[in-house]
Amino acid sequence: MKTSLKLIYKQLVLERPATTLFITLLFATFLGIFINEFKLDATSDSLVLENDEDLRYYRSIRARYGSDDYLIITYTPYSDLFSKQILDDIRTLKSELEQITRVESVTSILDVPLINSPKINLSQLQESIPTLTSPGMDVILAEKEFRESPLYSNHLVSQDGKTTALQVIFKHDETYQNLREKRDSLREKRLLKTLTVQENRELDEVSTQFKYYSDALLDQEQADIAAIRKALHNHRNKAEMHLGGIPMIVSDIIDYIRHDIRVFGLGVLCFLVILLTVFFRKPRWVILPMIICSIAALSMIGILGLMEWRVTVVSSNFISLLLIITLSLTVHLIVRYQELHSANPEIQQKLILWETLRSKAQPAFFTAITTMVAFGSLLVSGIRPVIDFGWMMVFGVALAFIFSFLIFPTTLMFLTPGQPRSQRDFTGAITTFFANLIRRNGNVVLIAYVFLMILSVIGITSLTVENRFIDYFKESTEIHQGMVKLDRELGGTTPLDVILEPDQSYYEYINELADEDLFDDESAYESTDEESAGISGTSYWFNVFQLETVEQIHQYLEQLPETGKVLSIATTMKLLTQINNDEPLDNISLAVMHKRLPESIKKTLFDPYMSEDGNQLRFAIRVFESDVTLQRQALIDKIRIDLSEKFGLEKKQINLTGMLVLYNNMLQSLFQSQILTIGVVFLAIMLMFMVLFRSVKIAAIAIIPNIVAAAFVLGLMGWLDIHLDIMTITIAAITIGIAVDDTIHYIHRFMEEYPKDHDYWATVRRCHASIGKAMYYTTVTITLGFSILALSNFIPTIYFGLLTGFAMIVALIADLTLLPLLLVKFKPLK
Repeated sequence: MKTSLKLIYKQLVLERPATTLFITLLFATFLGIFINEFKLDATSDSLVLENDEDLRYYRSIRARYGSDDYLIITYTPYSDLFSKQILDDIRTLKSELEQITRVESVTSILDVPLINSPKINLSQLQESIPTLTSPGMDVILAEKEFRESPLYSNHLVSQDGKTTALQVIFKHDETYQNLREKRDSLREKRLLKTLTVQENRELDEVSTQFKYYSDALLDQEQADIAAIRKALHNHRNKAEMHLGGIPMIVSDIIDYIRHDIRVFGLGVLCFLVILLTVFFRKPRWVILPMIICSIAALSMIGILGLMEWRVTVVSSNFISLLLIITLSLTVHLIVRYQELHSANPEIQQKLILWETLRSKAQPAFFTAITTMVAFGSLLVSGIRPVIDFGWMMVFGVALAFIFSFLIFPTTLMFLTPGQPRSQRDFTGAITTFFANLIRRNGNVVLIAYVFLMILSVIGITSLTVENRFIDYFKESTEIHQGMVKLDRELGGTTPLDVILEPDQSYYEYINELADEDLFDDESAYESTDEESAGISGTSYWFNVFQLETVEQIHQYLEQLPETGKVLSIATTMKLLTQINNDEPLDNISLAVMHKRLPESIKKTLFDPYMSEDGNQLRFAIRVFESDVTLQRQALIDKIRIDLSEKFGLEKKQINLTGMLVLYNNMLQSLFQSQILTIGVVFLAIMLMFMVLFRSVKIAAIAIIPNIVAAAFVLGLMGWLDIHLDIMTITIAAITIGIAVDDTIHYIHRFMEEYPKDHDYWATVRRCHASIGKAMYYTTVTITLGFSILALSNFIPTIYFGLLTGFAMIVALIADLTLLPLLLVKFKPLK
């Protein structure tokens, strides 16, 4: 079987090179047709866990209390905020923003209700709702109210009165919501039981519809944000402005992804051209690898379009990775070809190529498989963009292997071998230096690696997952600047909601009443005041007894050092008390007030913080994202424990949700994902080593240098206080997957060279002088290729590129020092 495959392959690439090359290019062209279907994704779904229960709860709370899918514009005028000139500018800006098609409303200081400028009572409020633009409004009192109001201070207007915010709300898209709910419902059902054929078909259809609809909606949203930025630009002579909010972050991240793909692809290509020119100094060894790399990259983009896979910030470097891996395979073929040509200058092209392919096919195949396994290990992470990145690279590496072993020989069949290149070069001197080093100082080298591993383990124990989302972006980006502005002047950035439910005894009481049919007994609700049977008489929370506890909880949440602005029904109560001439409200007053308030006021004071029946409360908290001491998990745990212990709430009554919780869930999963991915990749590679080398001893020796490289990069992260995130979690697995390629090539060559004289040290010298050079070329190429990622606007991508490149250097040194030392000391070959 193996011989038959060899003969078929030989026949295809050496006997019929034109046909094989034509079919290969035709296949690549077919995939290229789908490049136009290539899409990007930077939605909030790409930063949360797959099948996260908290995500479903978050969406249900958003549906009840309103979405956080809006934009915030911070507006800091160069003159007095409440001057006529500035208020007119805000009015003009608001009008321009409202002209944008998908903008439903724009809320500003011009149109929110004011109750103390001058002070009004409930009757006056029922007649008309005063705003800053109402006739007779006292602007000085209005400014005081904005700065002191429990609702507006540090939320709509900064406490110093110099900065305000405009909230831009987009129109609710019912089609988008219905498609997502239908898709998610079927997905959840699939987790619990096997779907019927009809349900599977329905899931496929609705998933496709949702994907295309969300793509169109995202494109429209980007256009809207561009229009908003254009409107802001026309007013920057009056004020300093920053744009924030989830839609803007999504839009900007997509721009970053486009930038990264373009820069990484072109940057890596330029680097590769320069390196190949320096290494090989022959046009064919520059042009041919570039052709193979370009075809592999474009074909993979076509596959992404065909499979409708979306590229996120995590996978935005897939092109540079694919180019690097493809070139690595090609460089090994070039170096082996040159070795054979130098040893036999008169040999025919066909014979050189066949011997090159014959000697490199097996190690190259196993290096491709191990690299695919390394990326495949990312599938267990549970984080959607990391999973997709794993799949992309699995397919990409397979393409790289196929194209390298088809295009390389078929193209060279049309060229003559030319003159062999001199084998004496700078690279050979470097690899020979390492061979001499370990021969003379073997024990010292081993002790150095033991010391390095101890330091790495200490560093690994310092690894944490706590990191700030704001640190993902450079200080020059609008995302970073907007978050800092909101934190410092407008009460915080990251949303955290505390949801309180009634206790169990309340539900038992309601059930007892239902059983006794008391709800049908009109006498149970008779009262001398028709208003007394209002919401305060039936609600668990909206009564004077529970509202005291609610106020205490509000004050507790507000005094936490991590939290900024807190809004709740307690905020509403402070305003209602002011409307009630600063008199305390009893249950009857509460019911009257709730019933008589205008609907527009209710939408502002009640709907965001209390369910319609008054049995569920929401505390809307904003957390300081720029706080360097922020520990999300510790904050969440503290709130849960304190609400239970200090306020006597049952654990079932307390729920926390919001983007802070979802993001924290993702971060906390990273430790488990890191262990799983590394465990999977080491186990799989160990098994493949045993199959490839047919020796447990050699497999164990081969895995050690890769453990050193992975441990070193993780330890270095710990020492440098670089936290695990959605990008750096992939470093260890990718380091192992790529670094193991050199290990396989070295041992494979070692096993070929050793039988010549059965001298371990002589074999080491020959391997360093031959395969060692190819390892050096590929490592330098990979390291410099990864360094291109430093040009990204996304900080985790920068860390990923620099750390992975550095790990490749460590892996090369380990393969040229530790690996041969272990082979010599344990003598696994007979």
